[in-house]
Amino acid sequence: MNAETSRAGDLLVRLGGVVFLLGAVATVVTVAPLFLGTEPFPAPAYFVCMLMGAGFVLAAAGVVRSAAAQRRAAKS
Repeated sequence: MNAETSRAGDLLVRLGGVVFLLGAVATVVTVAPLFLGTEPFPAPAYFVCMLMGAGFVLAAAGVVRSAAAQRRAAKS
């Protein structure tokens, strides 16, 4: 672990990264049967792939929050 203190937005960035990785794994698992020639997953399985986008949005929100906090700190 490092000695840095947690700043605004850090949790959102970490959470976004985890959600993005879950979505990426789900995408690989969902698309793999199409290349392997096996039976594809049902349509609801493809909705789990949307976690990639949700994770990206969470991480971006964390970065924006962190930048806003740094800007406020620089002004004061």
